[in-house]
Amino acid sequence: MSDFYARQIIEALRSGVPSRAAGEYFSEARPEMRKRITARLEQVRETGVSDGMIYTGRYGEGKTHLLQSVFGLAGTSNMAVSYISLGKETPLNRPELLYGKLIANTFLPGARQPGFMARLSEALTPGSGMTGELLAYAAKELDTDRLYYLLAGLVGTGEEEERAILTADLEGDFTTDAVIKRIYRGVSGKPARLQQSFSKRKHVFDYFRFMSRTFRALGCDGWVLLFDELELIGRLGKTARAKAYAQMQRFLGADERMESVFSLFALSSSYVEDVIEKKNDRQNVQEIYAGDEAALRAAEQTIRDIVRAPELTPLTKNDIAGVLLKIQALHGKAYGWTPRISADTLLDEISGSGYLLRTKIRAAIEFLDQLYLYGSAGETRITQLGTESYDEDVPDLSGDGPANAE
Repeated sequence: MSDFYARQIIEALRSGVPSRAAGEYFSEARPEMRKRITARLEQVRETGVSDGMIYTGRYGEGKTHLLQSVFGLAGTSNMAVSYISLGKETPLNRPELLYGKLIANTFLPGARQPGFMARLSEALTPGSGMTGELLAYAAKELDTDRLYYLLAGLVGTGEEEERAILTADLEGDFTTDAVIKRIYRGVSGKPARLQQSFSKRKHVFDYFRFMSRTFRALGCDGWVLLFDELELIGRLGKTARAKAYAQMQRFLGADERMESVFSLFALSSSYVEDVIEKKNDRQNVQEIYAGDEAALRAAEQTIRDIVRAPELTPLTKNDIAGVLLKIQALHGKAYGWTPRISADTLLDEISGSGYLLRTKIRAAIEFLDQLYLYGSAGETRITQLGTESYDEDVPDLSGDGPANAE
C-alpha cells in the first residue's frame, strides 16, 4: 500500500465520509454478516438467479462501511457494481429516476472510476456476436420492443449526435419514441413498428433487465446493486412508501427477468418501530393496494423482509482493539512514523468517546495525530464531547416537511 493510499483512508475515516478504500482495507469487519452476504452473492453469481437482502444496524455502527466492503467483494467476484444513497433525487418509489443514478454510479470489475458506455460502444459493432445476442434479447424478452429499435439505431448510425441521444437514453435520459423511430428508419430504411408506446414509469424495468443481460454479455458474472440509507423511505408519504415497498421487492428477487443481479440494502435498526409500526404501514399498503393483488403481495413481502432483516451486532472489545491496531499501522504508513502503543492503551485513551464506532475511530486518529505531531497526547477533542445520543444526525422519519410528497 502506498503512503498516499494510506493517507487517503485515514482522512476519510477522520471526516466520517464513506470510503471504498476504507471498506476494502477493513474488509474483515463483521465476519458473520459478511459471510452471509457473500454466500447470497455467490449463489447469484453461480446460478444467474437474482436475489436481494436487507440488513440493519444502529447509527454510526458501520452499515455504510459494510456496503463499501461488499463493493470491493463484487469487483473481485468479476461483477459490475452500482452504489447509491437513497434520497430525494434517488427515490425508491420512482425507479425511472433511480435507474439513471444507478447507471451513472456503475463500476466494471476492477475499475476505479464509474462508466461502461465506452466499452459497450466498442463491443456493439454491426454483425458481432454480442450485438446479435442483445438484439434478439431486446426483441423478444422484454415488455416492450423499444430497446430493440434503440439498439439497432445505435449500432447502425454514424451520426455522433444520434449516437449521443441513444447512449443518453440507455443511461436514463429517456428520449421520445418518435426520435428512436426516426433514427431507426434512417439506418434501416424501414419503419419502426413499436408494439406499444413507452412509459418510463411503467416500463423502466425493461432497462434494468436489459442492462443485467448487457453486463453478462460484457463478460461480467453479474451486477451488484448497493443501496444505502434505506430508512429515508420513512420520510415519504404513505402512498409513496407503499409504492417504494412494492418496487423494492423487484430488487429483492421478485423480478425473474433480471439476470444475475444481487441487491443489498442498508437500513437503520429503528425503522420497524419508527415507521412500520408507528405509521401503521401494514394497514396502509392494504388500503392503497386494495385493487391490485400483485402490488399488495409485493409490498407486504417487503415489509416482512424488513422486519426479519438481520442486524449488525455491536463490536466486542477485542473487535474494536483489532480495528484500532489496523488504524495505528495505517496512520504510521500514511505519515511515515512508527506508533508504539498497545491496543489497551488506545482503548483507554478513547474510553470517553461514546459508544458509536465512528467516533471511537475518530478519537483514535486524533490521539495518534497528537502523538505524531507533539510526541505526547492529552485528552482528545472528540473525547470531550462525552456520550452521544442515538438521535445524533439521524434523519427525521416523521413524514413532515417537503419530503413527504406522495
